[in-house]
Parts: sequence; structure tokens; C-alpha cells
Amino acid sequence: MTIDLLVHGGDVLTVDEAGTVVRDGAVAVHEGEIVAVGPTAEVTTRFTATESIDAAGCLVLPGLINTHTHLAMTLLRGRADDVTLQGFLERVLKWEAELLAPKNVAAAVRLAVAESVRAGVTSALDMYWFHEAAEQVAREAGWRLHTGPTFMDVPEPPDGMPYEHRLDWARRDLAARGEARHGTRPVLFAHSTYTLAPDQLVEIAELAREFGALLHIHAAENATEVATVEVKYGKRPVELLDSLGLLGPDLLLAHAVDLTGSEIAALARTGTSVAHCPVSNLKLGCGIAPVPRLLSAGVTVGLGTDGAVSSNTLDVLGAVRQAALVHKAGGDPTAVGAEQAVRMATIEGARALGLGDHLGSLEAGKRADLIVLDLGAPHLRPLHDPWSTLAYAAHSADVRDTVVDGRVLMRNRTLGTLDEDAALAELEALA
Repeated sequence: MTIDLLVHGGDVLTVDEAGTVVRDGAVAVHEGEIVAVGPTAEVTTRFTATESIDAAGCLVLPGLINTHTHLAMTLLRGRADDVTLQGFLERVLKWEAELLAPKNVAAAVRLAVAESVRAGVTSALDMYWFHEAAEQVAREAGWRLHTGPTFMDVPEPPDGMPYEHRLDWARRDLAARGEARHGTRPVLFAHSTYTLAPDQLVEIAELAREFGALLHIHAAENATEVATVEVKYGKRPVELLDSLGLLGPDLLLAHAVDLTGSEIAALARTGTSVAHCPVSNLKLGCGIAPVPRLLSAGVTVGLGTDGAVSSNTLDVLGAVRQAALVHKAGGDPTAVGAEQAVRMATIEGARALGLGDHLGSLEAGKRADLIVLDLGAPHLRPLHDPWSTLAYAAHSADVRDTVVDGRVLMRNRTLGTLDEDAALAELEALA
């Protein structure tokens, strides 16, 4: 059989349930789908490929998934450092009202996609204004973007659309998308329980359910936010969401730092997932999310970078390292292990998006989102344990090749679907 792409000769970390590693392995890809994973000698007898990647001396693994970000915030990178979450929001909301327009968002996202592809990030859940502009950029680059309409009831929204018009607009947007396919699904974004009233949150959730969409919301990012919501509504953010009937398998919470035991139990009971953003949480002084307790309770936890204005990079591999390290600060070195941290950036991230059957591991029948990580650098040798190497030693610059839906977006560290120099020049001019 002739296939589109064969990645061969490297150690393949499948991230399947058994954690299978195929030494001198191969991944066969046809029409964007993985059709076989196995030893190179075996796979090459079954398939002839029109394009191939020689991964000898490399580690092949699923593409990294960024489960919470604001891609166009690359425009503001470095402009809101060393402040609290509330100070950060005060600055950023003002700048967004002044600076954002479809053209500017497109330029900022173009740079974000280039950065992400270089870092081995093959898809992202992006909550931001002018999502249509972001989608166009991602489509042109062949990159997997999960996005949709954003709701945030503020006096001067960057798109100028008042809340009362947003439901009809969002319904038209979702209707135009049709059925989910190829590792994507419809998404709605409700900013938070402090920028949307309870009745608004219920309306947005009902719309999401109507279209089978994932609903994504910031919740319990720090103690001040929790106290603000509790004073206003008599309930903490997660308690409020639970009382409104919003918790469930189609809800993904960003951050979830300030949680009580009963709230963790509620997330587990309802199947609600969490996007853990350790770098952003630490930088904004928000605290450390209780990830070990969430995992012990059975909550699905993915990894996110947040926007480049709060975390300064879109480096999911850096978030893997931080997640594997920061939870050990309590004295338990097993709190979040290397394998768990890598899974949070791959298969658990896919599950958090409700796409675990399509993305997150290298298995036949899944979409071909994968990366090739060069093991030639001194800091990566010897390779005793690929999970450990990824979590504690590897850097995003070690990513050599990036493939999304079977299409090679970066080969030998050269981007093939995006003009990186032009993207840099365009954003520099805006900045």
C-alpha cells in the first residue's frame, strides 16, 4: 500500500495506555490518519511512502496540546510582568480595547503559530477576540486550532459587540461549522464568573449544549478572584458553576488554583476537566493548583501556557517540566511524575478537550499529529527513560520536525507552511 508519510527509525513513544515505546519504530500516515505504528522493519514491509522522515537518533511522540492560551497576546509579550492577576487584568483589558482588530490579531497569531510549531505544539485551545482571524491564520499554516466565540461582558469589548448581540452571533458561527471532524469540535468561551452574570453563564452553557460544544472558562485563578465572586454571589466560582448546572464533561476550567476539597469532589463527580497553567500561575503569584489532589480524585488535567503576556512563552514542554517539579515542593517527589506530566501535555490534554479518541497518542485510527525530538544534544544523553528525558531535560529547541494531520509543518527546524521572517517583521511593526 502506498501511503502519504512514513516516520521511521526513531524510538516511538506512543503514549498509549500501556506507555509503549517502540525501539527503532515507525509511524505510517495516510490522509492525515495514523494507519500503523510498529517496528520499522515490520512497517516498511507493508507500506511504501511518497514522503518520509528519517527519525534515527530521535524520539517520536504525539504533538503537544496547549489546553489554555490566548495566542494573540504575543502582541503584548513583556508588557505586564511582575504584577498580580488583578493588576495584570487592569492593564491588559485597557490595551486590548485600544489595540485589537482582526488584522492585528492575525499578525499576533501568525507569530504564535510559528512559535508553537517550533516548540512541538500541534494544537491549542485559544480563547480570544476576533477568533475568525486566528482561524484563518491557522488554516493557512495547516495548524490545528480549537477556538470559537468568546463571551465577556465588559463596557468596551474590542470587537464593539454588546453582550445582548453575542448569542445570536455565536449561534450563527456554530451553525456554520457543521459537524465536528478530523480532531476538532465546536468551542464556546465564557471568560469567567466575574465578567459574566449567572444568567449569562446559563445562556452560554445552553447554547454550547445545543451544538455539542466544549465550554471553556477561567475559574478560581487566585484567592482574590474567589473572594470577589463570593462577595458578589454568595458562592465561590466552582460552587457557583456547580449550582448553575454548568459542571460536566463538556466544561474545561482554566487554572483551578484555589479549590476546596468539596470543589475537587464536585469536579470529579461531574467529569469536569482542568487546564493546568503552572508557569502563568507562578508568575502572577496566583499559587499552585492542587493537581496531585485533582489527579487522585480522578479529574482529567491537561497543560496550558496561558497567553504570552502572562507566561511570556507558548512553550508547552516548559510547562511539562514545571508541572513535574513544582508539585514536589510539598515534600513528595512522586506528586506529579515525569510520565504523568508528559501525559498531561498529550493524551490527557486531548481528553480534556473531549478529543481523546482522535488526538494525544500515536495509535492507528488517530489523527497524525506528531513531533520528532532530536536526541543528539549532550543534555539529552544517555536516554535511559524517554519520559524522564522529556520532562526534566528536553527543551523546545530540541524539536526537529512537526507534523499536523499528516502534513509536515516543520522539517529539520525549518518552517514550511509559514513565512517566519515576515511574521516577525509584521508583529515588530505593530509592537
